[in-house]
Amino acid sequence: MKRDTTVSICAYLPNQTKMKFYLSLLFLSLTQLVLGQQPYYDDVNLTLTGEALYTELQTKISNASSTFDYADARDALLFTDENPSNSSQVLLIYGYNDSDGSCTTDRTRSKSLFGGMECEYNREHVFARSNADPTMGSVDNSTTGIGADPHNLRASDQQMNNNKGNRRFGDSSGNAGVIGGGNWYPGDEWKGDVARMMMYMYTRYGNRCLPALMGTGPTQGSTDMLQLFLQWNVEDPVSFYEDQRNDYLETAYGNRNPFIDNPVLATIIWGGDTAEDRWGLLATATFTADAFALYPNPNTSGQLNISTSLNIDSIKIYSVTGQLLLEADQFQGEVLDVSTLNSGLYLVQITEAEKQLVKRLIIR
Repeated sequence: MKRDTTVSICAYLPNQTKMKFYLSLLFLSLTQLVLGQQPYYDDVNLTLTGEALYTELQTKISNASSTFDYADARDALLFTDENPSNSSQVLLIYGYNDSDGSCTTDRTRSKSLFGGMECEYNREHVFARSNADPTMGSVDNSTTGIGADPHNLRASDQQMNNNKGNRRFGDSSGNAGVIGGGNWYPGDEWKGDVARMMMYMYTRYGNRCLPALMGTGPTQGSTDMLQLFLQWNVEDPVSFYEDQRNDYLETAYGNRNPFIDNPVLATIIWGGDTAEDRWGLLATATFTADAFALYPNPNTSGQLNISTSLNIDSIKIYSVTGQLLLEADQFQGEVLDVSTLNSGLYLVQITEAEKQLVKRLIIR
């Protein structure tokens, strides 16, 4: 089922004081933002909870290609990891700076520069292949199966890939790099991506890819999921880039990562703070279409007029990659200054009590 959220998105979020509301960024075009349960899950019983839901999703995503190999994964990166802002580039996981003079820290790279030399990119096994338990099950750990699962492979600068190696993930903040205990922090931009990939790998391959084999810290309750990954899943929103990967791989590989499609599935299975609910599984409240208006939109003046009948708690404007760019708490006026925003597409989140509304804004 799909619903047009160019008008509204709403969700009830428990523990409101402990967490942020995160935007869902699945774009079919620049003129329409669509959220909702993908048809892929029509035969999944989403009323289940805990281990029962884990098993249900495991059965669903196990129906993937058995012939997709490591070479196929290289070709897939050109589509799955394409830079949404430049189709001639890929995004590099763990990367964060294209202008510091070091290609190791690059966030983007030309698609043509694949290889193992300096300033080239290669395939990074986010769940390190050598950390997966090779003695369990019959899934190959080399050129197919775990070793070639494209949901676990990302484009990465070859030196950054070497720096990460098979280090386990640990918590920190800022940019990617080695942290205390010789662990690896993926960077603020990438930690949610990593968490949802670890959840996929554990669900797909079970104990062969236990979260503790690739992360640090305590587990959540009596389950095998690390609190670290549940935390990152809450803190870092799903991006258009992650959606792009899922959409391509459903066709090319035969399955999807459920925790990208709806991060709250992790909460329902393993507990912890409530993650983003993209399907409205926990939804209880809505806004009407005429509750809030932005104009002119597209905007060229730098002054955004706001017409609303709501008692607004806050207005936040995000980039399409989920970066918070502008925030106005307890907004009481009629005009919002957006002159600092560059030309492009943005998402405006309006909060009133426990209800949220999201509209798109175009700056020209």
